[in-house]
Amino acid sequence: MAETQIVEMVDIWKRADYDGKYGPYLNPNVRKAKIMTKVVNSLRRNFGVRQSKEPLRKCWLDLKLREQDQYRRIKKVLLKVSTCRDVQVVVPKSSHFTSDSAQRIIHEIMFCSRDLDIIKEKPRRLNKD
Repeated sequence: MAETQIVEMVDIWKRADYDGKYGPYLNPNVRKAKIMTKVVNSLRRNFGVRQSKEPLRKCWLDLKLREQDQYRRIKKVLLKVSTCRDVQVVVPKSSHFTSDSAQRIIHEIMFCSRDLDIIKEKPRRLNKD
């Protein structure tokens, strides 16, 4: 599985709180099944990959338990994209990272940076009026 696909999956799992760290949920198994469906749909829509839920569950457990270095690198990439502090991209050294995936991350960071500039500009406009 390509690095961009793994980054996409981890992003969905983290945003949806797949591990249930942020609260007791009434139906955790139903919730996890819905999150996994989102992951499957995202992979098919964005990458054309058809994958069943069981291998994806195994991938998540492997990342968290066995491949912790890769998991940390992915979290750093996601943190970099979500904070949008600078436009420079620090991409982890990995043979799976392609120029296409790097371009996607750069595009997202530039998009976030532009939004951040707009947000910073709003208070200035209000003070001038």
